[in-house]
Amino acid sequence: MASDSDRLRALKAFDNTKAGVKGLVDTGITTIPSIFHHPLPLHRLHADQEHHFTIPVIDLAAAMGATTTTTAPSERAELVATVKAAVETVGFFQVVNHGVPKAVMSEMLAALQGFHEETVEAKAPYYSRDSRRRVRYQSNFNLFRSPAATWHDTLFMETAPEPTPPEEIPPACRTIVPEYTRLVQQLGRTLLELLSEALGLHRGHLEEDAACLEGLAGHYYPSCPEPHLTLGTTAHSDPCFLTVVLQNAVGGLQVLVDGLQEDDKKKSDAVWVDVPVVAGALVVNVGDFLQLVSNGKFKSVEHRVVAKSVGPRVSVACFFRPQGAATSTRVLQPIVTNGEARYRSTTMAELVRRYRAKGLYGSSLLQHLSL
Repeated sequence: MASDSDRLRALKAFDNTKAGVKGLVDTGITTIPSIFHHPLPLHRLHADQEHHFTIPVIDLAAAMGATTTTTAPSERAELVATVKAAVETVGFFQVVNHGVPKAVMSEMLAALQGFHEETVEAKAPYYSRDSRRRVRYQSNFNLFRSPAATWHDTLFMETAPEPTPPEEIPPACRTIVPEYTRLVQQLGRTLLELLSEALGLHRGHLEEDAACLEGLAGHYYPSCPEPHLTLGTTAHSDPCFLTVVLQNAVGGLQVLVDGLQEDDKKKSDAVWVDVPVVAGALVVNVGDFLQLVSNGKFKSVEHRVVAKSVGPRVSVACFFRPQGAATSTRVLQPIVTNGEARYRSTTMAELVRRYRAKGLYGSSLLQHLSL
């Protein structure tokens, strides 16, 4: 077993290449470096094939661009009930007829893949672990804090409180990113309206705090020669209100869901459930902020990405949470309509600070806030 000093040297050597996991694959490796080996009990690679869960697919046609004069109240109520059921149980759902054209989705994925597959020399100027940079390319944001590295690289671009100047965005993504984020921002507002109604609140309640699209993470998961030894991304929940994910056809995203016995009454062990690729759909999941604000009604569940021998997997995650001065003072507190608060209040800044210090490993950010 390598010593801590040997492992640190290996991590620094990997990071200093600025080539990421893609660079390792390009060398033609047939075995993966030990820094990527995950302890097997932690990892439980394969999804449970015996479960009876499906990730809901929700048609948003009745909400996108609709008005009270074009949408029957019964249609709206049915849509709110469907979204409510999804976020109260699985915490994940997919949406179709969401207002983002398939051509835009395809162009966004192609642009990110194009960036990640450029030469090391072309990507190196963007490689950074400085969180103050609005555009940064890196492999594993918590590389030096996690027990094991994961099999992916990321291009992160901030979109708030002001849009990133076009000249700072890599040329491959410069045209499509503003258009894609504009459309996802619109989708986010629609989703937050539906979620507000699902909490029994007026339609605009959550938008004030949650409608800011803070940033976009473009992940690239190359094919892995030993996928049984590592993970694409470790199990985690998201430090935001909502995450909207675009993924290509490779798949690999999984959700940890509480199990149920055949009579649907007695809980069993949690199981990993695959999030299938649905053509034209976007994946939506509840974040920790929304679980806290909903007083635990909406579920921010753990999810991960498994490494695969095929690839690359390309995905785009958009995170909804305030950015800038608003995060330093804005207090998150549970909305209690009956019963008692399940969480103590906290600031958004405190939750983000804890997340950055913790990384992806360990328990949910909300555990230390439970009452």
